[in-house]
Amino acid sequence: MDALLIIGGLVLMLAGLVWLVMRAFATSLLWGWGSLIPPITLIYIMRHWRRARSAVTLIGLGVIPLVVGLTLLASKDAERLAAIVRLDWLKPEVQVPAELAINLDGELNGQPFRPQQGELIDGVLVLREGLDFFALRELSIRLPQPVEGPVRIDVLPQDSGNLPEVELSWLLPEQDLPEARRLSRGYTLHLDLQPQEPNRLVGDFHLVMPPRFKTSLSGRVELYRDRLRYVDGKVDTRYDSNDTIAHLLQDYLQRRFATRDVRELKLPVFTFEGDTLELQVDAQIDGRNERLPIRLHKRAEQGWVVEGDRFPALPSVAVKQPVQQIEATAVEERLSRPVDRRQRFSLARLQRNPEQYRNLSMRLSRASGGTVEGRFVGVDDDGSIRLSQQMGSGGGQASFSFKPEEIGRLELLEP
Repeated sequence: MDALLIIGGLVLMLAGLVWLVMRAFATSLLWGWGSLIPPITLIYIMRHWRRARSAVTLIGLGVIPLVVGLTLLASKDAERLAAIVRLDWLKPEVQVPAELAINLDGELNGQPFRPQQGELIDGVLVLREGLDFFALRELSIRLPQPVEGPVRIDVLPQDSGNLPEVELSWLLPEQDLPEARRLSRGYTLHLDLQPQEPNRLVGDFHLVMPPRFKTSLSGRVELYRDRLRYVDGKVDTRYDSNDTIAHLLQDYLQRRFATRDVRELKLPVFTFEGDTLELQVDAQIDGRNERLPIRLHKRAEQGWVVEGDRFPALPSVAVKQPVQQIEATAVEERLSRPVDRRQRFSLARLQRNPEQYRNLSMRLSRASGGTVEGRFVGVDDDGSIRLSQQMGSGGGQASFSFKPEEIGRLELLEP
């Protein structure tokens, strides 16, 4: 409705201007040519108002629907109105550089198909054109089962059985929701994709649908194997995806518990709204089931980070050693380091080797009464034990210091 009012108002105003110029030419040839110049047009209107008033009235009538249409547009879509006023529609469209090298010839639903996004995750291959929530055009192929490593699939129209399911969808300009078509047999498909580090599949793609679908594509594609993004060979923690958070938490738990045996990491359902995440994470660590509350923040340059993460990196995996040396090292580790540090923990042991217990959770019972729980920070020069405690959800911390004679009992709460 708003578009019709705006167009109708502009048409009336244009008709009024043409009529005004015709009246000026009827007055004299000089006034006619002069009326094409806006300042002289105003002079003509004032000097020959009786001749010009009908045309000016028509222009004024066009202003009314134009203003009403612009008002309705501003109430529904202020950004679109601002773009019209800025004349953004006259500027050439800026092409966003593609992350993937996808080179396909052909069409989808009778229209050229130029996908910017592609992935093959959990057995579903997706090619998308358009960066909005609903793709302008999209092709998805559901494989019978997830694949690992190279992908090689050939399907002919006469084949039957458990075949990949092909789905096409497209969004027309006048539609709010896309249309979709699905086909499980009667098409030609050839996939030959090879893994490429760090997380891509690259290879040949060929698809021919029955004539009624108006879809035929052939060329080379590059697809993501997961929802991680890399910069200079390292995971880009600025990218919002569940895989990014899972990778970050896997590394955090390994460093926090000083072990690489972190399995079955489970995250709750969450959405990326704002720059803070609070999650209850389940994982199996060294064979034990753990449930941990974890808070993450997103920073502009660093990306997502775990709050309070001060744990050092794990030592790199050692190179192969002679069998005798490996056995000797294993025996030495079994003799020198207990499986659970809580079993032989004491205040004296903590004072002798404070680094072994840094950042671990402890419970301190004072000799005069009262209990304090916190993370071990270190031992002062006078032998006092320092603990830190998280204060609420604001990120602040409180620090406590206790002399040995003030301590009635000290317990280590983490292995």
